[in-house]
Amino acid sequence: MNLSEKLNEDYKTAMKSGDKVRVETLRLLKAQLQQEQIDKMKTLSPEEEIGVLSNAAKKRREAIEAYKQAGRDDLMQKEMAELAVISAYLPQALAAEEIAKLIDTAIGELGSVTASDLGKVMGKIMPHVKGRADGKMIQQLVRERLGA
Repeated sequence: MNLSEKLNEDYKTAMKSGDKVRVETLRLLKAQLQQEQIDKMKTLSPEEEIGVLSNAAKKRREAIEAYKQAGRDDLMQKEMAELAVISAYLPQALAAEEIAKLIDTAIGELGSVTASDLGKVMGKIMPHVKGRADGKMIQQLVRERLGA
């Protein structure tokens, strides 16, 4: 069962149970997946589907941060509930040790030692962590490793 089919099944279950937040979030995810499929004019691969969900999760994290700074706890709670639903469909997040190992491996392979190599290192790492780790966090860790 691919991700779209799983979302459809879970959407039906959520509608029957009356879980309003889950229904709304799944409806939005289904629409985003369908729009991406229309834009690309082809069926999405599993990696592309995960990419759409990762973008949705990223938007929620950014909104949570903005609402926290604005003191809007009501909207922040809503975004956190949506993020929890989306996170259930994303691959298991990488542990900090795994991320550090990937960074060290990429730096070693590229022979990078300066902050100007940040883009090269990020380009090497991101395909391996897509949907499994936050890009900003990865960038922060790479900067620390490169001494930037």
